[in-house]
Amino acid sequence: QVQLVESGGGLVQAGGSLRLSCTASGRTFTSYGMGWFRQAPGKEREFVAAISWGTSGFTNYARSVQGRFTISRDNAKNTLYLQMNSLKPEDTAVYYCAASNRAPVTTTEYEYPYWGQGTQVTVSS
Repeated sequence: QVQLVESGGGLVQAGGSLRLSCTASGRTFTSYGMGWFRQAPGKEREFVAAISWGTSGFTNYARSVQGRFTISRDNAKNTLYLQMNSLKPEDTAVYYCAASNRAPVTTTEYEYPYWGQGTQVTVSS
């Protein structure tokens, strides 16, 4: 099992940047594909970005964040990151990190058994 704790959320103006972090417990962090999802008020949770397990660094992004967000991981620190630039009000949501031992890079929620508690990101116009 792995436990995940997000941090780095907050309030930012449109056009600004934030970096989210997700720290994982345990010594098998490299064995998990990692993802970020978000849920806006009144909406379904949606995929944001994913990065493969191991060290290949393969990534996948939702079209809505492609070119603005960057997912990365530091396996030595058991930490996942999401650098968010050029933020828009529509990026406002609770952001969750998730870990998968079922698929290296997946956009599908049900393939992530492990989830953090979420961190709020609010972008003002």
